[in-house]
Amino acid sequence: MKISTSRIALAVCLVAGLAVSGCSRSGSSIANRISPFSGASSKQLAGIGVNSFLWRASLETIDFMPLQSADPYGGVIITGWHSDAAAPKERFKATVYILDTRLRADGLKVSVFKQTQDETGNWVAANIDPDTEIQIENSILTRARELKISTLK
Repeated sequence: MKISTSRIALAVCLVAGLAVSGCSRSGSSIANRISPFSGASSKQLAGIGVNSFLWRASLETIDFMPLQSADPYGGVIITGWHSDAAAPKERFKATVYILDTRLRADGLKVSVFKQTQDETGNWVAANIDPDTEIQIENSILTRARELKISTLK
């Protein structure tokens, strides 16, 4: 079976057009740039395996940290290292796991990692208060509830 050159060119143009249109940015927050679920309800997303309200709330909550990767289908968000100007010798990194399609407290897990700079300038692992992860989880859950309530009005 022979495929004409014009059909291949047309297919390449269509694929390229779709790829470029998928790169557009609407808004400045990470949540607007990454979330394919911005207008969807959690019922519409039942087959995907992640709660849209938890997804968006997670992105909004950790928006101040650089985004390393985000998998909306697997429900994993990984940030890069973030240092605050007030404490330049320590940095933090976070991983958010969305574990359920329902908006539930046990459908979310946050892991936070901390490093401090030693005398030689090397970054070394440091202990973090376990309450930090719980506070971030609570912040995400609160925002997710707000997002859900706003869609019910």
